[in-house]
Amino acid sequence: MALTPPLACTVRGCALALEPRGRSWSCAGGHSFDVARSGYLSLLQPQDRRSLAAGDSRETAQARRELLDSGFGAALEQALCELAGELRLEPGSFAADLGCGEGRFLAAAAACSALHGIGLDLSAHSIELCARRHPQHTWVVANADRRLPLLDGSLALALSIDGRRPRDELARALAAHGALIVAVPAADDLAELRGAVLGEIHGDSRVARVVAELAPQFELVGERSARAQVQLEPADLMRLAAATYRWARARERAALAELGRTAVTTSHDLLAFRRVRA
Repeated sequence: MALTPPLACTVRGCALALEPRGRSWSCAGGHSFDVARSGYLSLLQPQDRRSLAAGDSRETAQARRELLDSGFGAALEQALCELAGELRLEPGSFAADLGCGEGRFLAAAAACSALHGIGLDLSAHSIELCARRHPQHTWVVANADRRLPLLDGSLALALSIDGRRPRDELARALAAHGALIVAVPAADDLAELRGAVLGEIHGDSRVARVVAELAPQFELVGERSARAQVQLEPADLMRLAAATYRWARARERAALAELGRTAVTTSHDLLAFRRVRA
């Protein structure tokens, strides 16, 4: 029998376990959340968002999906699977991705390690894409900057791929021997575009900063690099601009549009952490 995903009620002051009941999930406190037609669950509360259009737009979510479908994130996906495999996680346990976007990386890590995925994202548009393509996993609209809608000690693995990493909440939700994988852009990520459009010669490594901010609840146990050079057509450059926040200004997007076909370096540093036992 499949295990029930360890979701927690997000009504302020509740945090009781949620149980699926037909087309809704409810807790013992009487709070109930309906499942959307496409299969995802929204646990977002009014205080968890700054506007009614919280998170990425439909256009941004679709641009990211198309960009990754073209192979743009293949090196990162492979490195993520390899690093997750080294952690020797218990098959059948739960993995959550904070800020899962369109779901590719969580689905890949879950498949490689035989885990059940729980994707969390503020954007209903992104979560809907996830639910339609990967219905075997659990997809939730939630704000990962606040209390995670997960039960204490319920996760074997947490992922933060270019996303949020709330240290204390991650430590609460992870099991005693739980692991966390963080992926951040490396110093040479998109170096060609940053040079041509922003005039930046090089970036900075974020590894030491991430290690410092996660201490003392987490200790670094593994590292891996994901680096590749890809050829991007003009349409791909526009998808990249739409899918990220690096080129939000009109003049920057205009500069991208003038580049034509461009060889671009994609580069990430992946860090594996174990929760430090109290």
